[in-house]
Amino acid sequence: MKHGAIAILPLAAGAALYGFAFGLLAAQVGFPWWGVGLMSAAVHAGSSQIVAVEQFANTSAVLGAALAGAALNLRYIGIIASLSEVLQGLPLRVRLFAIHITGDENWALTMSERAKAPAIGASFLIGSGLVMISVWTMSTTAGAIVGAVLPDLEKFGLGFAFTAAFIAMARGLWRGRPNALPWLVAFGATIAVVLLGLPKAFAIVAGTLCGLLASYAVRRHRSAVA
Repeated sequence: MKHGAIAILPLAAGAALYGFAFGLLAAQVGFPWWGVGLMSAAVHAGSSQIVAVEQFANTSAVLGAALAGAALNLRYIGIIASLSEVLQGLPLRVRLFAIHITGDENWALTMSERAKAPAIGASFLIGSGLVMISVWTMSTTAGAIVGAVLPDLEKFGLGFAFTAAFIAMARGLWRGRPNALPWLVAFGATIAVVLLGLPKAFAIVAGTLCGLLASYAVRRHRSAVA
């Protein structure tokens, strides 16, 4: 676990920055610091937390906020499926714990390291995951504590921090030109639903589902060609 914990530190430092920004803005829209910390520890999914809080701030619709956040987490179905070999043979409670602390960063790092050294396994994943969830929870909580005592950040033009943090995370998920088609399809579907005047939560769901379908189609095509 020590190997994974040390290897993830550079990524954890980046996560701490946008985690602090998320906590800052969550406090500004009325979330208590303890609620932000609890959400981070229980959900541990930065992009879905940002979207859920933003949706709740704009509409106060709990269902819409939860739906939007859940839609962005659909990618974890594929992520967890890819870890079946890594988690094989572990007790159920350990597997569930490992799944909970798995995020985009430590999953990508684990798979990258396994490509170079197949012996890398669950211990690396759990060690890196523990660091990430700890850093994320502490940074978002710290941001919420600071945000609760600051004046309205919108006056300083910092309301864009939600969007900026999401863009930063999206950039981290970019894997090169092969990703272009699913991203474009997701973007097009999202814009189309917004232009139709439907709630933004539905736009997020539509974009996510269309992007996943496009990604699946691209993978099937590559497998057929190979």
